Amino acid sequence: MKIISWNTNGLRATVKQGFFMPLFKEEKPDILCLQETKAEPEQLTEETRNVPGYYSYFSYSKIKKGYSGVAIYTKKKPKEVFYGMGIKKFDDEGRLVGVKYKNFTLINVYFPNAGRELLRLKYKLEFYKSFLKLVLKLRKNGEHVIFCGDVNTAHKAIDLAHPKENEENTGFLPIERVWIDKVIKNNFVDIFRKFYPNKTGAYTYWDQKMRCRDRNVGWRIDYFFPSSEIVPKIKKTGIKSDYYGSDHCPIWLEIY
Repeated sequence: MKIISWNTNGLRATVKQGFFMPLFKEEKPDILCLQETKAEPEQLTEETRNVPGYYSYFSYSKIKKGYSGVAIYTKKKPKEVFYGMGIKKFDDEGRLVGVKYKNFTLINVYFPNAGRELLRLKYKLEFYKSFLKLVLKLRKNGEHVIFCGDVNTAHKAIDLAHPKENEENTGFLPIERVWIDKVIKNNFVDIFRKFYPNKTGAYTYWDQKMRCRDRNVGWRIDYFFPSSEIVPKIKKTGIKSDYYGSDHCPIWLEIY
């Protein structure tokens, strides 16, 4: 089973640029998780909403048009689909959709950005805390959990091109990074680093204004975090850095 996660930075724009349907044709994912879709289902074309051969599930912002949003496309119909964490101030932004299968639960999340002048740092940290509680509760119930998406934080210096220059910027603040430490201490695995512990220059996001992608001046802020008990079933993972259509690129894993 191949799972792809991708922050599209606006699904309608990605479709218009011609990078949406080719991903299905080229990669043939069993599950595709999208973040920052910035659209309600009604704003999407029929082909985008209902890709042949896939069930699709969308969560979108209830408070602002063209903001946030996540989607899952899956070949296999899930046993259950759930939206949000049951906390209104988070769920109203349409940042989470989860699907439950027989052998695992997959959660697709678009984590908040702290924003300019760190105005949303408190919100971001509260979201982090509540999300970790959610996945730990699911595991306590016996579920094998994989969560993926744009975490909006680079974990270690190896995960961004200019760590020193960004120590006081959101996305690399110690208080943000320590949450990823907590995730790992609670037996979730940064699967890319398990397979490639010392790989440098492996990024998933590049600032478009500065033409950073051309120079590979990027950040690795998109992740798969499977719970440790399901890790032995993951055989491959990677970053599709040559795929365009967003300021992020897709990441993928194969699970057996």
